Amino acid sequence: MYMNVNGVNGLDSSRFWNHGLKSGLPGGEGRGASFEELLRNKSAEDGLNFSKHARRRLDERGIDIDSRLMEQLEHAVEGARKKGAKDVAVIGPENIFIVNVPNNTVVTTISQQDMREKIFTNIDSAVLM
Repeated sequence: MYMNVNGVNGLDSSRFWNHGLKSGLPGGEGRGASFEELLRNKSAEDGLNFSKHARRRLDERGIDIDSRLMEQLEHAVEGARKKGAKDVAVIGPENIFIVNVPNNTVVTTISQQDMREKIFTNIDSAVLM
């Protein structure tokens, strides 16, 4: 049974169908951007997020994020994204931010004075700010 929703509560069914997404079917040609591409672009548009852990570390270590630092971080992450980075250490003069690039999320932050071991694992790139 088919129900026409056009005009019901101001709905237009055409806005729900065929938005240029590639087919998820095997061998399907599809059109437009893939879901991964759309998600990556949406994340980039939204700016950086900070995980709960990263926000806690910022508070504990007294690290302030002003608009200038945020802009520098976003620029560094975008540069890493263009080079294909997945997990990056963004190294600034006072702090280091570990960022998961595909999720556009700062996962932790370390102040230079709190860094004892000076060893980072599970990153594939580093960006100097």
